[in-house]
Parts: sequence; C-alpha cells; structure tokens
Amino acid sequence: MKTTRIVVGTIAACLVVSGLASAQLAFTKPQVADRIRKVEDGVDEFRKWSEKRVEEGRTQGKEGQNSGRARGKTTTEPQKEAAREKKDELDDALSDLNGSTNRLRRKFDATDRYLETKAQVENVMDDARKINQVLTRGKYGSQAERYWSVLRANINDLARCYDLKPLAV
Repeated sequence: MKTTRIVVGTIAACLVVSGLASAQLAFTKPQVADRIRKVEDGVDEFRKWSEKRVEEGRTQGKEGQNSGRARGKTTTEPQKEAAREKKDELDDALSDLNGSTNRLRRKFDATDRYLETKAQVENVMDDARKINQVLTRGKYGSQAERYWSVLRANINDLARCYDLKPLAV
C-alpha cells in the first residue's frame, strides 16, 4: 500500500514537472516577433558583409594589376570559375535565407497566432542548413564564422519557439 502511494506520488510529480516544462515552451507573439527581427537583422548584416567582401576583392584585384604585382601570376580560367562559384554559392544561399525570412515576416504579421507560421519557419531552417553546408565546405574566414555564429544562434532561438530541432553547431 505504501509503495503504491510512492509510485502514484512519483508519477504525479513527473506529470507536474513535465507540464511546467511544456508550459515554458509557450511564447507570446511579441516574443516571437523579436526573434524574427533578430534573424532578419542577422541576415541583413551577413549579406552586407558578403557584398563588401566581394567588392573589396574586386578592388584589390584591380590595384594588384595596376601596380604590376600580379606580373608572372596569371589567374587561370578554372581558378576564376572556382572563385565565382564559391562566391555565388554563399550569395545564393544568403539570398534564399533572406527570401524565406521575408516570407515568414509577411505571413507572421498577417496572422493572429504565431504557430500558424510554422511551415515558414521550417523553410527558414532549411535555407539556414544550406548556409551551414556552404560554410563548412568553403573557406570564408573567421569573420564569416562570427556572422554565422550569431545568426545561427538567433535562428535556433526562433526554432525553439516553434518546437523545431535547432541547427547543428
């Protein structure tokens, strides 16, 4: 009889604790809106950095040619093509993520309940995974990793609002 009470008490305690844990997963629409804003801002910052990096690369390339430093070091067409593909791959992935966050914002603002936008958040997560893969394959430097680290953390915070699996680190 005493063991039954202990077992019932333990089960009841577990249910209460699990109920509290699931209650903590409920977010208000303004809290989710703030997380979406952080993701949007992070995407914008990363894209600005990427565009600036490309522009600086062009400027440095022209300066090198004009100063004669590039003499004897001719860039082959395959090297040029590889550089374009690398740039395009990150740029395309960032553009896709920007588009999916914009769609999320439009749908989110138009709904009363934020959970109705779970499909759009899943699209954001898919596009973010592409960037994860691009950065893993390419060598973009520590600055890209810093931008991505902050953005990935914000995306993971957003995913938790929708009870989705966060991105791998």
